[in-house]
Amino acid sequence: MKFSENWLRTLVDTKLSSEELAHLLTMAGLEVESLESVAPAFNNVVVAEVLEIVKHPNADKLNVCQVNVGEAQPLTIVCGAANVAVGVKVPCARIGAVLPGDLVIKQAKVRGIESFGMLCSDKELGLAVESQGLWLLPGDAPVGKALREYLDLDDNIFTLKLTPNRSDCSGMVGVAREVAALTGGALKQLDIPTQPVALSEQLPVKVADAVACPLYCGRLVRNVNAAALTPAWMLRRLERSGLRAINAVVDITNYVMLEMGQPMHAFDVAKLSGGIVVRKALKGESLTLLNDQTVALDEEVLVIADEKRTLAIAGVMGGQGSGVGTATQHVFLESAFFVPDSIAGKARRFGLATDSSFRFERGVDFSATRQALERATQLLLEICGGSAGAISEVRGQLPARLPIRLRRARVARVLGIPLDDIQITTLLRRLQLGCEAKGDYYLVTPPSFRFDLSIEEDLIEELARLFGYDNIPAQVPQAALIMLPNSESQRPLARIRQMLVARDYQEIVSYAFVEEQVERELCGNDQPVALQNPIASNLAVMRSSLIGGLVGALRFNLNRKQTRVRLFEAGACFAKVNNEYVQKQRLSGLAYGAAQPEQWGAAAQPVDFYDVKADVEAFFAPQVLRFVPAIHPALHPGRSAQIYCGEQTVGWIGELHPHWQQQYDLVQPAVWFEIELDALTQAHVPRMSEINKFLPARRDLAVLVDEAVAVQALLDAMRQVSDHYVVEVALFDLYRGKGLGEGKKSLAFRVLLQDTQKTLTDIEIDQCIARLVAVLQQHGAQLRV
Repeated sequence: MKFSENWLRTLVDTKLSSEELAHLLTMAGLEVESLESVAPAFNNVVVAEVLEIVKHPNADKLNVCQVNVGEAQPLTIVCGAANVAVGVKVPCARIGAVLPGDLVIKQAKVRGIESFGMLCSDKELGLAVESQGLWLLPGDAPVGKALREYLDLDDNIFTLKLTPNRSDCSGMVGVAREVAALTGGALKQLDIPTQPVALSEQLPVKVADAVACPLYCGRLVRNVNAAALTPAWMLRRLERSGLRAINAVVDITNYVMLEMGQPMHAFDVAKLSGGIVVRKALKGESLTLLNDQTVALDEEVLVIADEKRTLAIAGVMGGQGSGVGTATQHVFLESAFFVPDSIAGKARRFGLATDSSFRFERGVDFSATRQALERATQLLLEICGGSAGAISEVRGQLPARLPIRLRRARVARVLGIPLDDIQITTLLRRLQLGCEAKGDYYLVTPPSFRFDLSIEEDLIEELARLFGYDNIPAQVPQAALIMLPNSESQRPLARIRQMLVARDYQEIVSYAFVEEQVERELCGNDQPVALQNPIASNLAVMRSSLIGGLVGALRFNLNRKQTRVRLFEAGACFAKVNNEYVQKQRLSGLAYGAAQPEQWGAAAQPVDFYDVKADVEAFFAPQVLRFVPAIHPALHPGRSAQIYCGEQTVGWIGELHPHWQQQYDLVQPAVWFEIELDALTQAHVPRMSEINKFLPARRDLAVLVDEAVAVQALLDAMRQVSDHYVVEVALFDLYRGKGLGEGKKSLAFRVLLQDTQKTLTDIEIDQCIARLVAVLQQHGAQLRV
C-alpha cells in the first residue's frame, strides 16, 4: 500500500521525522518497504507568467521573454522552447537556483542578450523522463509562489507491506489511527456531516444472500456533472497512492477507498433496469468487466445485478455495461460489507488483482460502511454538484465482536516484563479497544475494524507492539546445566560418521520420498508407503531403503566426470507391517571406481566386494560379523550376502545387479551396503583381562574339502568345540588347481593356543587339535599331510 506522508500528517499529529516514522511503523509490524521522495531536490523555482515574447535578434530559434515572477519588475529570460507563448504559466528557475544534477542557474549572456533565469520543463526538474517543451501549469497557478509549495513536492511516498491480518491499515484513517496509538499523538477525525436529502426517490435494493452480504448501503444522486475536473489536491493524493485519474465520480470513490479503507462503486443509473439485487450468479451467466475481460460466472460467485443482468462481481470489479463516464448524469453509489470468505479467491480465479478484492478478502470495517457513503456523497456534491436521495440500507446479521479475557499474569509471563494496570489499560485504550477490569483479568472488546483480534495472545502481541519491542530488555536465559549420561555401550552417530569419513566416504542427504519404480526395482517393494499429496510425481512414495538416493547421487557425480565415488547416508526408512507404519534408522554406503585414490605407489584396482566388506567389519570391530550368501533384488545373485552380528541380521552387502548396472549407465560394478543403525550404535564395552605371560602355540591344519563346503561353516564348527585356551582359529590359505581332484579345494587354518596360567603341554595341545580335526572330518574334510 502506497500513500503520501503529507496526507498522513493531516490526519495525525506527530513530531517524528520521516525516517523515524518509517522505523516506528516497521517495528510495530507495518513494514515500510520503501520511503521515496516525490520530487528530487531543487530550490528557488517559482510559478511565472510569460508577459511578452520578442524574437532574438541573433538567433532564429530563440525568444526573448519578459517574465512575471511576482516582483515589481519582470525578468528578461532567453528561451528556446517551441511551446512558449504569451500568458502561459510555467516554472521559472531564478538566479542562484540549484536544479537536479547540481545545475546552478546563473546570469548569462545568450547571443548578446542578458538572461536572468531559466524557464523549465518537467524533465529539467527531474519530474518526468521525457518532455515536449516547457511545463505548462494550470491557469490559476499563483504567480511568484514557490513551485515546491504550490505542487506540494516536499512530500514522501511510504510503501507499506501489509500482512493479511492488518486490513484495518488499508486506508489512511487506519494508518493514522495506528500512528496515533504508537506515538500518543492526537488523531484528527474526518468531518463527515450527514448529507441533506434533496430527492424523495430511492433505488430499491434487495439482498438475496444476506450471509455473504450482511450490510448493503446505496444512494441515488441525480444531475451530477461527471465531466467536472477532479481537484488537484485529490489527483495528487491518488497519483501518489498509485492510482490514475479516470473521471471525477470514479476518482471520488477511489479516494474514499484510500482514505477510509472502504471500497466503493458507482453505477450509471441510466444503464440500470430496475433496482439493485445482491445474489449468487446463475449458471451460464457472463460479464464483461471494466478492463474489457469477459468472465464466465457460476453459483459460487457473488454478484451485483439489476432486474435483467449482472452488473458487477461483488467486491472485485464492476462491469463495463454499467460504468460511469463523463456523460453520466445520474449515479448510484454503493458501499457494502461482504464477508471475507465470500470474496476470498474470486479475484485470483479470474486472474485479477484489484484494490477492492485486496481489502474485502481481509475484511473491512462494517461500522464505517454508511459513513463512507456519506463521505463519498459529500465529495460528489462539492465537486460534481447534484441532488442526493436518502440512503437505501439492507442490514443482516453482522459479525459479533465478543470480549476476550486477558489475564495480567499471562501478560507478564509471555512478555517477560511487568506491566501495571495503568500501563495495560492505557495501551489498550490507545488502540480503541473496550477494556473492563475484572479482578485479576480484563474483558477486552475488539472494535469492528480489528478482525485479527480473537484470542488472548493477540492482545498480548498488541501490548508488546505499543510498548515497543526495542523497550523490552534482553534477558540472558538462565538454566541449570546437567551433565547427561554418556553410556559406553552406545556409540553416537557423529562418531560413526567420522569413521566413514576416515575411510574416504562422503555423506549425502537425499529425499525420503522416492519414485515408486525405484522401490519396486531396487527394493522389491510392491506396496510402498504412498503419499497422499506428493510434491512431485517422481517423489510419490516413502523409501524403504537408502539405496535409491545413493544410486541417484552416484549417477549425478558420474555425469560430472567423477571416476571414483564413495558415498554414505544415514536416515529413516519406512514400511507398512501388519497395517502399522514402521520407521527405522539405517546407515547405507556405496563405493564405485578404484579401490584406492590414484597414486604412484600402487596399481589401480577396481573396488570389489571384499574392499567394502573390510569397511563394514571395521565399523563393527571388535565384534565379529558373519556374511551369509543371500539374494537381494538390487544385488548380483552370486556376490551378495546378509550381514549377521551374532544371531541377529543387521544388514546387506553386495555388488549391484548387472541388469541395474546397465539400466543406470554404470560402466563398472558398484558395491553397496546397508546396516541397521541400532546394531551399529551398540558398542562393545571393553573388559579388563589378564595379560598372558606365556608363549602361544601354533598349529596349522590343512584339509581338502568339496567346493560346495562353506569356510564359515567349518570355522563355526571348530569354534564350538574349542577349549578355552584356543584363542584364534582363522583361515590363512586357499588353493584350487593342479594336484587336487575336480570340485575340490584346499583350506589351511591357523590355530593359536595359549593359557594365562601355564605353558601348554604337547598332550594338551594334541588333544585340542584332535577335537578340531574330528569336527572337520564330520563336515567331509580330509586332513592333508
